[in-house]
Amino acid sequence: MGHRPVQRRAVSAGLAAGNNFGEFHAPHHARLAKLGEANVSTRVPQPPNILWICTDQQRADTIAALGNPHIRTLHLDALAANGTAFTRAYCQSPVCTPSRASFLTGRYPRTTRCRQNGQAMPPNEKLISRLFADAGYTCGLAGKLHLATCANGVVEKRIDDGYDVFHWSHHPQPDWPENAYTQWLTAQGTNWEELYGGPSTPYVKHGIPAEFSQTTWCANMAIDFLREQKGRPWFFSYNCFAPHHPFDPPGDYLARYNPDELPLPKTHPDEPTSKTTYQQLDSKFSHNDPNGYNVAAMTDRNRREVTAAYYAMIQLIDENVGRMIAALEETGQLENTLVIFMSDHGEMLGDHGIYLKGPHFYEEAVRVPLIISWPGQIATAQCAEGLIELTDLAPTLLDAAALPIPEAMQGKSLLPILKSNADSADHRDYVFSEYYNAWSHRHSYGSMYRTNTHKMIVYHGTDQGELYDLENDPDEFTNLWHHAETTSLKTELLKATFDASVFTMDPTPLREGPF
Repeated sequence: MGHRPVQRRAVSAGLAAGNNFGEFHAPHHARLAKLGEANVSTRVPQPPNILWICTDQQRADTIAALGNPHIRTLHLDALAANGTAFTRAYCQSPVCTPSRASFLTGRYPRTTRCRQNGQAMPPNEKLISRLFADAGYTCGLAGKLHLATCANGVVEKRIDDGYDVFHWSHHPQPDWPENAYTQWLTAQGTNWEELYGGPSTPYVKHGIPAEFSQTTWCANMAIDFLREQKGRPWFFSYNCFAPHHPFDPPGDYLARYNPDELPLPKTHPDEPTSKTTYQQLDSKFSHNDPNGYNVAAMTDRNRREVTAAYYAMIQLIDENVGRMIAALEETGQLENTLVIFMSDHGEMLGDHGIYLKGPHFYEEAVRVPLIISWPGQIATAQCAEGLIELTDLAPTLLDAAALPIPEAMQGKSLLPILKSNADSADHRDYVFSEYYNAWSHRHSYGSMYRTNTHKMIVYHGTDQGELYDLENDPDEFTNLWHHAETTSLKTELLKATFDASVFTMDPTPLREGPF
């Protein structure tokens, strides 16, 4: 079904350095090169520390070194230059809870039975943090977890997750007395309401100053943790709420981006009428909610301003990544720390006439950034273009720490790719993602089957679906679902999608005998 793309490129950049917030020594700007050399040590490492940085709702095309000329991500560029960037990494659901349940267990949403926002993680599921805690690691978290509901002032219920240090803050707003971030603001002699009073439009707001933002606070907690745990193996989850909407970066960060210099979202004249009813509704109001973002009323200026705000939020994330990397270097822990940077799912950002998220499987919604760095142990300046699932992260971390991978995990370790012992092109033939009435649009159930060349999306219980020829239509403008000339291809991919859904069944309990 078409030629195989080149699967490995190189990235080069200097390592970020810096101490206090706002006092960064900028690395050399990362640029793509034609060839990368692996720089992998042959020594057997001690068990690595794990710094797992997860943002919320960040799409894949938001890193300068990987092709975005409009955003400034010096520290992420440096991280990619000192590790491996996976350019086709896909989440297993385009909304928070099922995606997080999936990558924290290495299992699919249907397998964990945590399939929707607001649904609780079953207590018998094993999080990767629990497995590391059982192996003697001290585990910590700052920010969002979102494996159970926390609506209407309800505090998120935890299973036995292994976190000894737990600075919970689902989002920055003071909706719970237990919000560790807003408690910290109080300790600083201020509060959310006082700081969040900047100018706003219906779509963009000047948010809290950078030094008081939840993005910065999460990094503060991570830095405190890694300093305190020096000399002992540790696992830390950084989970800021940004760049999730509302689009509210600090005012001085927003000023760094001129909306007039940013491109408009990509759309096509035939959209949304040629697409699904879900898209048609969300092109009027995000989340199909008349009280939410009025997409239909947006001007081109509004759209560019939202993009500017989104990029500004990511730049603040980037600078805090630089702070954490600098702290690792200052404490002598950088060489023995495996760093992951990723996001739980993407953001439509106006592409295809849609903002935010929902039952959509466009690349903007399901493809996420993924960079892994481990100095001296894995390849540097490597750009792996094979298909990757976020289910692969949990077994990768266990593999890197020489810990057993449970039979229940459904992902595949990326360590051979990271060490340049395997081609990412051979890792997966397809990726699978699912949406089960997970957020907006009641009774919306969708499955995505994506190969190197095609994408099939089935909306179960309806006659709606999407089929894209990714080689000839990489922007996914032309839906071939109802095209007569693709009937045979559609039938083939429908069967493949059904097969993929069957192959995601829970591998446990293991069979114990022949009968």
